Parts: sequence; structure tokens; C-alpha cells
Amino acid sequence: MATSEKRVRPRKAGTSKVSKTSAARKTSARPGKPKPAPAKALKTPRTRKKPAASSISADPLRAIVLAALDDLKARDVREIDVRDKSSVTDLLVVASGTSSRHVKSIADEVVKKAKKAGLPPIGVEGQREAEWVLVDLGDIIVHVMLPRTREFYGLERLWTVGDQMPTALAG
Repeated sequence: MATSEKRVRPRKAGTSKVSKTSAARKTSARPGKPKPAPAKALKTPRTRKKPAASSISADPLRAIVLAALDDLKARDVREIDVRDKSSVTDLLVVASGTSSRHVKSIADEVVKKAKKAGLPPIGVEGQREAEWVLVDLGDIIVHVMLPRTREFYGLERLWTVGDQMPTALAG
């Protein structure tokens, strides 16, 4: 045998290179059975109670929305009471912005003020294109649109059909 060669002893079955003390530390740190991961709670949709029919004008959410629209100079703001026409919401607020950036900024301000008041929106749609941004606040849905989009879809005409009696029949 040459002097540079080392002899390797075969190990006995069931032994390892790890010392007994380090093996004891590893086994004491691990529990016998792994604990199952906690189940994720399913998200439930957020809903708010609707205000009484007479309290819609005094609703603080309405005041917050109108203040946000006024702060960023939204144009042609119109409120449409849809309590008798829809079970989805009580009030639609339709407003216009001068550009897509203005539309997005107005919608962002509505969201920011609602969150600050403790009433975060249920959903916001259309922020990427910003031609028509919808902010769903539960009792109030805010539509912020470019004037050409607003004219094309005509939400005011859609939701006010049949509200006013024609003058020829009123006689």
C-alpha cells in the first residue's frame, strides 16, 4: 500500500457521519407529526345596509362623493335616484372629466375619500382605459366618463325613462 492512500472503513448499517449530539438536536426541534397548514378563509362579499328611503339626501356617503367630484372639478354632475328601479343600488352619480387622465383622477379621489371615511369601495372598473370609470360604493355607484362616452351610452336617458310624464298627456 502506498503512503498517500487512505483506508476507508465500511460503515455499519444504520450509522451516519452525524454525531449523536447534533442528531439529538435535530430530532428534538422537529415535532412528531407535521401540523397541517391553516385553511384559508373564503372571502365573503361586503354589503352594507341600505338607508331608509327618506335618508338618502342626508347620507354622508353622498356628501363624500359629491365633495370629491367638486374638489377635482368634475363637469356636469348628475344624481339619479334608482331606489324604485333597481335593487342593486340607491343612487347613481354620473360625472364627466375633460380627459382620460382627469377621469382617472376624479375616480381615484372618490375612492380615496371613501376609504378615508371608512367606506372602501366594493369595486372599481375601467381605470386602465379611463374613458369610463365605475366606482361601486354599495348604496351609490359613481360613473365618471369622457363626454363622448357619456353621450354614446346615455345612462341618464336609460335610467330616467318614464320618470316624467309627457306634456301632451299631462293636460
